Amino acid sequence: MTHESHINWLTVKQTLKKQAVILGGMVVFIWLVEIVDSLIFQGALDNFGIRPRTVEGLRGILFAPMLHSNFSHLMANTIPLLVLGWFVLLRGTKTFLVVTGTVILVSGLGTWLISPTNSIHIGASGLIFGYFGYLLLNSWFERSLAAVMWAVLVFLLYGSLM
Repeated sequence: MTHESHINWLTVKQTLKKQAVILGGMVVFIWLVEIVDSLIFQGALDNFGIRPRTVEGLRGILFAPMLHSNFSHLMANTIPLLVLGWFVLLRGTKTFLVVTGTVILVSGLGTWLISPTNSIHIGASGLIFGYFGYLLLNSWFERSLAAVMWAVLVFLLYGSLM
């Protein structure tokens, strides 16, 4: 075996560490927001969620994925966020950042446009559905066996979201 045929484990380790810092940091931040909201603000930060068709509700597009109604809601979002987020992150950091930003804006704006008036929408569900959709649709556009296998895995794990 040549030196080139060996996996560069140092690079793999560095990549996994970078992914853990990015995705882990995101999840830790969301949990810290919920802890602060629950213990200090008694849930008042939830008012910064998406308020459909109001100017002030537009700020919620950015804040909603970080806000959750309670720890059960947050826990229900944490595992799929980690799994699907990591699958997207495997496509590369730049792809992850672009997909995350796009999904937050598109799902938030969609919620702002079509949700009932006088409601507030919070949670990372839009982000989770966006990751799910990206991972499924990516196989259509990429048309490689690896992308199709990822889509099948994602559908088997989270197809019940549909």
